[in-house]
Amino acid sequence: MNKEIQLVKRPEAAPTHEHIKMVETERPVPLQGEVLVKLLYVSVDPYMRGRMSAAKSYIAPFQLNEPMEGGIVGEVVESNADTLQEGDIVTGMLPWKEYASAPADTLRKIDPSLGPVTTSLGILGMPGLTAYFGLMDIGQPKEGETLVVSGAAGAVGSAVVQIGKISGCHVVGIAGSDEKLAYLKNELGVDEVINYKTESVPDRLEETCSNGIDIYFDNVGGDISDAVYPLLNKFARIAQCGAIASYNVPNDQGPRMQMHLIKSSALIKGFTVGDYQDRFTEGFSHLAQWLQEGRLKYEETITEGFENIPDAFFGLFEGANLGKQLVKVAEPSQK
Repeated sequence: MNKEIQLVKRPEAAPTHEHIKMVETERPVPLQGEVLVKLLYVSVDPYMRGRMSAAKSYIAPFQLNEPMEGGIVGEVVESNADTLQEGDIVTGMLPWKEYASAPADTLRKIDPSLGPVTTSLGILGMPGLTAYFGLMDIGQPKEGETLVVSGAAGAVGSAVVQIGKISGCHVVGIAGSDEKLAYLKNELGVDEVINYKTESVPDRLEETCSNGIDIYFDNVGGDISDAVYPLLNKFARIAQCGAIASYNVPNDQGPRMQMHLIKSSALIKGFTVGDYQDRFTEGFSHLAQWLQEGRLKYEETITEGFENIPDAFFGLFEGANLGKQLVKVAEPSQK
């Protein structure tokens, strides 16, 4: 039998166990051109909350009574395709099933020489590429500019602050625990850090951004972003990556930003990493080079057990993770 995790009810606020269900189904048999993949690691990400809603978005919603899905690292255990062989370690988007079948051309074989296989779901995967394109393409960092990053200790934010330092920026990172602030400052070289849970964000931004804010990489939205807008410099750039503060708050409202944008002639652009799909090779090559040179570091929070995927996902909205949140499902059959 094959366990899978299905969405059975759409949440109106924070998702809980009442919205999902674990069921047993038969293990799939790969068709011609397909492979059977044993899940080894599963990525859980904030954007998945949006897919639990039926509202129109940039990606189709999860269907009720069907498995949720996301980025995975897995092992090919059966192949009906010429391009992948049994024992290959691959990454791609697959349903939350212990074993899942997929067309071979939708999966990418992982090059283990670049780093541990889990990096394909983090610094060398979607979060790293999101950080690279959001900062370099929208933020367009210049030497000496001030960059503020909300959600700075998460998978995307922790990459952004480092790319910001590589680009010569004065970097201010906002996170929610002393442990995360110490990691940002001592391990990643962030210039200034702010604990949004224990400090006044408006006051601390004025202290740490005495020359104003040139770039804001926004993973959070909400009150934190409201505190950033009054400090924007002329021609500031805002990369709107996420709004996790609002994902579980129906009809969330806040102060109006338009006057601040007009006064600063600022650019704000929302984006998803899929907007840059035709440039992934560019981003990947830069990230891989910086990682191999030791200029990029990463942290992973790994929960163990297929049955614990939902709790790891729910924990994202409480800031439980440092760096990339993953779930280890199994060991590879072949080592």
